[in-house]
Amino acid sequence: MNQPAPRAAAFLDRDGTIIDDVHYIATPELVVLRSGAADAIARLNRAGMPVIIVTNQSGIARGLFSREEYEGVASRMAELLAREGAHVDATYVCPHHPEFGGACECRKPGTLLFRRAAKEHHLDLARSIYIGDRWRDVAPGVTLGGRSLLIDDDATRADERERAERAGIEMVGSLADAVDRLLVPPVAR
Repeated sequence: MNQPAPRAAAFLDRDGTIIDDVHYIATPELVVLRSGAADAIARLNRAGMPVIIVTNQSGIARGLFSREEYEGVASRMAELLAREGAHVDATYVCPHHPEFGGACECRKPGTLLFRRAAKEHHLDLARSIYIGDRWRDVAPGVTLGGRSLLIDDDATRADERERAERAGIEMVGSLADAVDRLLVPPVAR
């Protein structure tokens, strides 16, 4: 029996993309969805595009929070998304930091977690989209041949913006803006 062709996915960063980035978030009470993020994910869900989070969580390696505390934050985010009719299909976490335990292959901008997701969910990395608020979130799209969109907001560092511009990465104001660009066909003139 023939297996269907691999699907495109939406690879999203978590902190600063889906939820507010409060730096090393360890308590579920601090989880706040970014404006329009739940609706954007719900639209991706309705479009049949798998939503995969790939997140660096060096706070685990640094001892700032435990894996269990990370899971509590993830559960709270899933609960808030579900209230808005949205869900994430899978999450891949790098709990490492090179200064606390050595280098690894899963820390973004590395592509190990993206490749693992592609294998486990039958995804086409070259047709997928990569959205985040930092260079390391969108660089895998450049490496893997996908479409990258950098969230350019008040927290975006100038050097990351410049690096993305040099690489030809699209700039958007939010996850909602990125999904608008992806799901709304351009108007013919």
